[in-house]
Amino acid sequence: MRGPVVWTAITLGAGTLLAAAVPPTATSAAASAANTTAARQNRPVLVDCFGHPDVHPSAFILACGDGNSRLAKMRWSEWGPMSATAMGVNLVNDCKPYCAAGRFHAYAVAVRLDRPEPSKKHPQLQHFTRITLTYTGNSRPEGFPRVVTYPWGTGPQGS
Repeated sequence: MRGPVVWTAITLGAGTLLAAAVPPTATSAAASAANTTAARQNRPVLVDCFGHPDVHPSAFILACGDGNSRLAKMRWSEWGPMSATAMGVNLVNDCKPYCAAGRFHAYAVAVRLDRPEPSKKHPQLQHFTRITLTYTGNSRPEGFPRVVTYPWGTGPQGS
């Protein structure tokens, strides 16, 4: 029983640290600017784990619950009304022997965002609802296929 309690405490602590890393005023100002710019240019946004919209993020958390998979060093080549594409790095925790003691490994990845839909909270704003990762190098996380697709922005990230 002690293991699940410790794991829950670690997960909650990590989430608190992530939330505290960005001051609320900076986050809300950036989100407001992204909303306004994206709506004006008819471009969808990418909604993060905290429900904040962003355009051209250089980093992005994929594993909202524990932060064990994230995108970094994102270089966007396209951000249009139907899709967005970038090259970057997927940092994935190997969780060996367990996640808190695991190491992060970097994998070259192509990222594609698509399937824009109106936001439930802000109907004038479109947000991407699918993320596809294509591992471009010779390595990828253990057990992962070369191409991985995730539904996005319809669950805990808010929309």
